Amino acid sequence: MRSSRIKRTTAETDITLEINLDGSGKSNIKTGCGFLDHMLTLFARHARFDLDVECKGDTYVDYHHTVEDIGICLGKAFCEALGDKKGIVRYGNTLLPMDESLILSAVDISGRGGLYYSLQIPTEKVGDFDTQLCEEFFTAFACNAGVTLHLKQLDGRNSHHIIEGAFKSAARSLRTAVSIDKDFSDEIPSTKGLLG
Repeated sequence: MRSSRIKRTTAETDITLEINLDGSGKSNIKTGCGFLDHMLTLFARHARFDLDVECKGDTYVDYHHTVEDIGICLGKAFCEALGDKKGIVRYGNTLLPMDESLILSAVDISGRGGLYYSLQIPTEKVGDFDTQLCEEFFTAFACNAGVTLHLKQLDGRNSHHIIEGAFKSAARSLRTAVSIDKDFSDEIPSTKGLLG
């Protein structure tokens, strides 16, 4: 079972996160931010990862530290759970419609983390969630996971739909990328012999 547990405590957040990449999409999410809870719940479901997250953060300031630090923890746990990456498909991409929104994600579990992001979210807030934090979350995740992640918005006018489409699309691309290629289950999918 490819799983990991991360505990991270700073002056701004106290986070416990567990992930199982070979799960069924079950989740228990308590971040202190309702919109982020919703996004992580659907992320787990579409990736088919089991995911438990508990965060106590300085939400009286805003959600920035909570969102970024959860992205860091999710990335670290994801990387740790993958281990040596032997046998993984490595790449994944998904074109996902969410009502009027259309989001393309593509991922390479390269060991070289980076986010390439072009979502045009039309409002500053969804509820009390600052929409700029969508990019902060995915940057923190991609850099700490060692994943190259592209998120492109091809259409969309509703902020909630655009962000939800991004989380669902990224989840499905990651689900493909971490799956085991039975024909190459003992090989690392790189001519270099390692991913990192």
